[in-house]
Amino acid sequence: MEIKRLVVGELFTNCYLLYSKGELLVIDPGGEPERILEEIKKYKVFVKYIVNTHKHFDHILGNEKIKRETTAKVLENLKEGDEIKIGEVVLKIIETPGHAKESICLIGNNFIFTGDTLFKDGVGRVDLPGGSEKELEYSLERLFKMIKKGMEIYPGHGESFKRNN
Repeated sequence: MEIKRLVVGELFTNCYLLYSKGELLVIDPGGEPERILEEIKKYKVFVKYIVNTHKHFDHILGNEKIKRETTAKVLENLKEGDEIKIGEVVLKIIETPGHAKESICLIGNNFIFTGDTLFKDGVGRVDLPGGSEKELEYSLERLFKMIKKGMEIYPGHGESFKRNN
């Protein structure tokens, strides 16, 4: 398994490419779809899915072009407990409203993609439409129970980090 981070778009969104056993998942292609497609070509693999951690423009702008160019399926309306299989990797969906109503995280074996729910130095804003401080607090409480010590955390913006305690 390999995880590649590309920082794209005007808000410096992290787009992740998760590769395993001949399949590729694109997470949050928020801009610069041509650049993302160039990176995908290096893998010479089947692009299976595109997943967005939430629907804000800086996480979805590249969806249509990447879908058209690769025939990847955009997975929408993912719910708590759904699973996505990419090669040998299984990601479980965790609903984490707060930053946005439809926010999700994708948790794998010893790593998690947190979108704009959790960052290295903070949490997602709640002042945009669909944001809720109360829901974010609840989502974070749930996440902290799932994120074990040493787990790699891949946020929607900024550097990845590990849970230390």
